[in-house]
Amino acid sequence: MPDVSVVAAFTDDQAERLTGVRKRQLRYWDRTGFFVPGMIYGDGRTPYSRLYSFRDLVSLKVINALRNEASVPLPHLREVKDRLAHLGDDLWAKTTLYVLNRKVIFHHPESDAREEVVSGQAILEIPLRVVSGNMAEAVKALRERDTALIGKVERHRNVAHNDVVLAGTRIPVRSIKAFSGAGYSVSQIKKEYPTLTEEDIRAAINYEEAA
Repeated sequence: MPDVSVVAAFTDDQAERLTGVRKRQLRYWDRTGFFVPGMIYGDGRTPYSRLYSFRDLVSLKVINALRNEASVPLPHLREVKDRLAHLGDDLWAKTTLYVLNRKVIFHHPESDAREEVVSGQAILEIPLRVVSGNMAEAVKALRERDTALIGKVERHRNVAHNDVVLAGTRIPVRSIKAFSGAGYSVSQIKKEYPTLTEEDIRAAINYEEAA
């Protein structure tokens, strides 16, 4: 499997591109507790303090397939999540799930039977397996596409309220400069924004608005 450690955390923009789940949906799921980003920094209220891990992306890809390819209703997925809560964060990413008649089927490890999660009814029909797709390759491709943007700033209408941002992100340059002004080192700022490179951070710190 390709190395994905070069991108350890993903913004909601990147998560949308890699999983197909729209940002509005991601934020709604986060707000309602259905799917919360795995990486939360500080109080989670500042911009880019809530980031998705690679496992989150795989999970979101599976959920997206369940919702849009298998037409499983969201209320049913919420019930599945509640019933299989004991599986923790591995529920969507590592559990083998199937779909039959728009219901999620779980392969029970103790009985070696496939059961409809909510009712517990045994399933005899051949199920449709939900395939997560090769997320590692998608992450690698995303990183390769974004390499040319590293260390650059940009301003676009309707992006971050027309603020100057680091290219390819919605992270305002002023936010990085504020951390620097407060005495944070480049490495300390990187801990706050793990998707950025040191080159990005230096570019933000050194940026001066044209007169």
